[in-house]
Amino acid sequence: MIARNPTAGARDTAPLVGAFCRALTRRGYSAEQYTDIAQLQDQILAAQEAGDLRCIVAAGGDGTVAMLTNHTPADTPIAILPLGTENLLAKYLQVPIGTTGPARLAAWITDGACVRMDAGLVNGRIFLVMVSCGFDAEVVRRLHKQRTGHIHHYSYARPILEVMRSYRFPELRIRCEYPVAAEAGRAVPIGVGGPASDECSAVDEDERRACWAFAFNLPRYAAGLNFAPGASGTDGLIDVCTFRQGSVLHGLRYLAGVAAGRHQGWPDCRVTRTPRLRIECDEPVPYQCDGDPGGYLPVEIEALPARVMLVVDRQWAQRQGFRREPLEARQ
Repeated sequence: MIARNPTAGARDTAPLVGAFCRALTRRGYSAEQYTDIAQLQDQILAAQEAGDLRCIVAAGGDGTVAMLTNHTPADTPIAILPLGTENLLAKYLQVPIGTTGPARLAAWITDGACVRMDAGLVNGRIFLVMVSCGFDAEVVRRLHKQRTGHIHHYSYARPILEVMRSYRFPELRIRCEYPVAAEAGRAVPIGVGGPASDECSAVDEDERRACWAFAFNLPRYAAGLNFAPGASGTDGLIDVCTFRQGSVLHGLRYLAGVAAGRHQGWPDCRVTRTPRLRIECDEPVPYQCDGDPGGYLPVEIEALPARVMLVVDRQWAQRQGFRREPLEARQ
């Protein structure tokens, strides 16, 4: 079953979806397309009860995959036909993109495997890649408010310029929970010299102030930028990156530091890991998750260990050290 976002990407993607359906048919599968998520949910449950569902396919961008995850049972295998503008999750999984992608993805569905990966939860909504608050979230909010159809990278130019002229960079309060070592009795961020989570008997909190805040389940961001290089989809944690100073000039400096991979050593930048955090502000500040507008602060964010099952290439899973599960019809 294919959940297709008809407005994903910069152009009409119907030909790629059609090629994908034909590739599946040649491999002996029946493929059905849906653009109505409520109708798709009913069909998924019926197919799972009959034991006929091989997997569902998110034909769109990162937001399409996240939407599908929010509306399907946790054990449902999800494949990705990347048709969006950035396709961050697909790039992380090394899903084939372009004209050869449909046939190669059909091969994965026939011969590939499933891996379990973490997701995140922000105000009750599942995300797979990242959440951010402030400047870039305001850009995303304005872009989607103005959107009338397909978007491409150039679509971001106007809202970026608008936000650069008007955004005031209000101060955010970020409160992270950290496990407390039973023996030491002190809070230490996991993954930064701290104890393993199963060695901890309580939690402590750390509050920081910043003007930029990013929370990552995976080490991916637009334009290939990597704010949290150590983020992992299998550690049950969220990687949090914050920048203290608020202005366009500081933003350009932070951008250059991230591009060069030097930002983590700066005194006004912090990158830590936590299973749960809260971000709030005294002013209305938007947030975005996986490239889609989410609403306004405050937000509660937490890790959801092994929440999603994804269809991947067997060799990729082996290189990454994932435990592979067979891809088969599930009830």
